[in-house]
Amino acid sequence: MTPLSSLAKTIRSKNAGTDKITFDIIFTDRATYERVKTSGALTRETVAALYRIDGDRITDFVNFDPAFAIKFTILRERPSGSPGDGDIFGAQQYAPLLSIQIAEPA
Repeated sequence: MTPLSSLAKTIRSKNAGTDKITFDIIFTDRATYERVKTSGALTRETVAALYRIDGDRITDFVNFDPAFAIKFTILRERPSGSPGDGDIFGAQQYAPLLSIQIAEPA
């Protein structure tokens, strides 16, 4: 098993408007991207479980083959910058993704 942080070139989160946070996981080569994509470790369902949210809060989940990227967007619990919002820019939300374990290729 290899942590996602050792396989991805970029793992980030950021605002996607007032009510959404978007996440990007970008790889440097097709083989690594395909390894992660086909592992089943990063799906709409696994992301919902990881973030302990209802799957309906994930508005988009895309495997973007041309850029070797996996992208998803989550609806915020409250608007960005409103009382109780702990991350106005959404830039600190990617941390749980770093330690996802990806199985070795068969």
